[in-house]
Amino acid sequence: MSKPTVNRTATVLLTALAPVSWGTTYAVTSEFLPADRPLFTGMMRALPAGLVLLALARVLPRGVWWGKAAVLGALNIGAFFPLLFLSAYRLPGGMAAVVGSVGPLIVVGLSAVLLGQRPTARSVLTGLVAAFGVSLVVLKAAGALDVVGVAAAFTSAASMSAGTVLTKRWGRPDGVGPLALTAWQLTAGGLLIAPFALLVEGAPPALDGPAVGGYLYLALANTAVAYWLWFRGIGRLTATQVTFLGPLSPLTAAVVGWAALGQTLTPVQLAGMALAFGATVAGQLGVRPTANRSFVPAEGSRRETSADLAGPALRQA
Repeated sequence: MSKPTVNRTATVLLTALAPVSWGTTYAVTSEFLPADRPLFTGMMRALPAGLVLLALARVLPRGVWWGKAAVLGALNIGAFFPLLFLSAYRLPGGMAAVVGSVGPLIVVGLSAVLLGQRPTARSVLTGLVAAFGVSLVVLKAAGALDVVGVAAAFTSAASMSAGTVLTKRWGRPDGVGPLALTAWQLTAGGLLIAPFALLVEGAPPALDGPAVGGYLYLALANTAVAYWLWFRGIGRLTATQVTFLGPLSPLTAAVVGWAALGQTLTPVQLAGMALAFGATVAGQLGVRPTANRSFVPAEGSRRETSADLAGPALRQA
């Protein structure tokens, strides 16, 4: 195996840790956090993590990047978190995860428009298989579908997909690494959520020890580290490769539910896990993460070349 291949494999594996971490969110939320506080929880995931990373990076946006960071923070964090929690509260079973699993297909379409990457039959088929596999894993008994919940689930997937593609298109400013880019987005997203959390949900709830521990885990491991790995991966892989790692999140949630919460896994669910995982692996094969040359990036933005993408996998901010 050549060194570039080894480096790409390491990048994929490290990026995959992000959706694996996100798959633990449901268990932590249901077992340790106050109920019915999706906006507060979204703010507590994003804002402390963003401020910690901002203190570590010690770099603020400059020029047009104030606006770009705000847009990316709104798409990837500020809109995504509340919509995701809203859909989870309003939809039966794992329907929110099923609707959200169309994310890879949305990214394929947006990549064609914004990155000039032509959709292939393979990528579309792989996306459909991934969505079908996730549905077998998480979809429970039929229930009345809530239109608002379905709309929230789809919009959350579209928001994150658009943020992923725009993050790939815009790159980073010269001299700015993924740590700072992650800090900007988490801080902007958390600040966007904060006033809505106060207006809609009122004053913050009283927190006991388990709740404090749960929020610390969500803010640090589940958000700060996970999103840094995610945005780092976007810079080194194609947008399609990164988003095809998304099904690892509901798969991890199912495994955690089985191992830690005493939930059972049926043969149908196991078959779905195999399909979704196979689609995740297939989404990483046969793709060369080369830089897109169909557009000229804004002055001062850093775009990865093919040499950058195949370079040392552990280059940091």
